[in-house]
Amino acid sequence: MSLREAAHDIGDELVRLRHALHREPELGLNLPRTQEKVLAALAGLPLTVSTGKGLSSVTAVLRGARPGPAVLLRGDMDALPVTERGGSPVVSEVHGRMHACGHDLHTTMLAGAAHLLAARRDRLAGDVVFMFQPGEEGAGGAKIMIDEGVLDAAGRRPVAAYALHVISSVIPQGTFVSRAGPIMAAADRLLVTVRGAGGHGSTPHRASDPIPAACEMVTALQTMVTRGFDVFDPVVVTVGSFHAGTADNIIPEEARFEATVRSFSAEAHTRVQERILTLLHGIGAAHGLTVDAHYDVSYPVTVNDRGEAAFVGDTVREVFDEHRYVTAPQPFTGAEDFSFVCDQVPSAFVALGACPTGIDPARAAYNHAPEAAFDDAVLADGAALYAELAERRLSREAETG
Repeated sequence: MSLREAAHDIGDELVRLRHALHREPELGLNLPRTQEKVLAALAGLPLTVSTGKGLSSVTAVLRGARPGPAVLLRGDMDALPVTERGGSPVVSEVHGRMHACGHDLHTTMLAGAAHLLAARRDRLAGDVVFMFQPGEEGAGGAKIMIDEGVLDAAGRRPVAAYALHVISSVIPQGTFVSRAGPIMAAADRLLVTVRGAGGHGSTPHRASDPIPAACEMVTALQTMVTRGFDVFDPVVVTVGSFHAGTADNIIPEEARFEATVRSFSAEAHTRVQERILTLLHGIGAAHGLTVDAHYDVSYPVTVNDRGEAAFVGDTVREVFDEHRYVTAPQPFTGAEDFSFVCDQVPSAFVALGACPTGIDPARAAYNHAPEAAFDDAVLADGAALYAELAERRLSREAETG
């Protein structure tokens, strides 16, 4: 029986696990109920299982029957602070929390892959590390797990690592998408406070108004992007929050805004921070104002290894069908902390279309939306691809010696 056939045989179990995870979403690094469900799903398998110290992670190692290298498979587990809406057959039972990014599917697929590979342990020439990760949504759980030793869980660094991510729209259901090179953006956070001196709105010359300067900064950031960076190595700066003042005739003492900064190369990621801070302080000085600007580096660019990306494409075409794999023409503008794994291990990050049957992907709600919906139909194929990547990659290492 093929891995794909075996995955569909356990399809009902995968759906039950995914629904249980979806009904009880948890946020951030502390996911005790999610961890409990994962441990229960892995119980009885020939795995060496450990849990995290600073987070509710689960690391499981499957030792192959024959010696060889290690391959890592990663699935993230945390949800989002979103109140679910829509008509999905299974909905969150926790108000204000939802698996709006599909991490419940990733967790389920990874647990499914553990079952599939455990049943074929005699075929494995090496070990498989299953990385069940909390805190992808901004908390940097991957980096914490790396610091706690997940990359050395098998006793040696993996020769390759793979991660799947479902997409609720845009991509047709069942289509796998990846590319060599940058696949997801770097994401940083900018927090700016412009301080002046308050006063009466009728006599602005007697105050030091921070609002015009802050507004100038917002527009100048957009000009900086278009004039300071190559259009073929883009940078995106979006100001998503701006707060100042309490009344129409009061000049406030300060104005505050926050922005997300996205970039797609290590060079741009490094340079954009310097350019932004120089720009903000220069505008503040020109207006005689004080500027407190904090640039928080979050996730680096997620870069797929060229060889591993090609391997993923070949595997999808052979296991599923030629039309099931699409090469992304450009990176996705979202960010991923799987990037920390990519920085240390040759890796490939793969998107999987999970738009519900009967819905036009072009019109479906995107990940993170309260109406985002994901079809259980992709669970078995996701688990099968995880398992195929691990088994085939270990076999390739054994063949090349």
